[in-house]
Amino acid sequence: MRLPVVLSLLATLCAAGSALAADPVKVPSPAQTEQRQKMTDCNQQATTQSLKGDDRKKFMSQCLKAETKPATAGMTPQQEKMKTCNADAAKKELKGDARKTYMSTCLKKAS
Repeated sequence: MRLPVVLSLLATLCAAGSALAADPVKVPSPAQTEQRQKMTDCNQQATTQSLKGDDRKKFMSQCLKAETKPATAGMTPQQEKMKTCNADAAKKELKGDARKTYMSTCLKKAS
């Protein structure tokens, strides 16, 4: 008589355990997806500008607080060119006179 009771109790516990283990996969909300994309974009910009430490933290904070708009909005063509040349020089890890020469040459090029 005890065996059927124990078996039914065991079957109930197994069924309840498997039902609890099947958590549905959560899909991020549009706001979460947008924030993740913004974080990725800001992180890429900080890396392009070779920012580190406190400068990077400050940039990331400002970037994430900013409204979603192109990074070059409101910049003059000369400012855009300067930003591009500066990022390229940073990628090439140029320092001192080599950087000055590169920046001069890059800024003189036609857009």
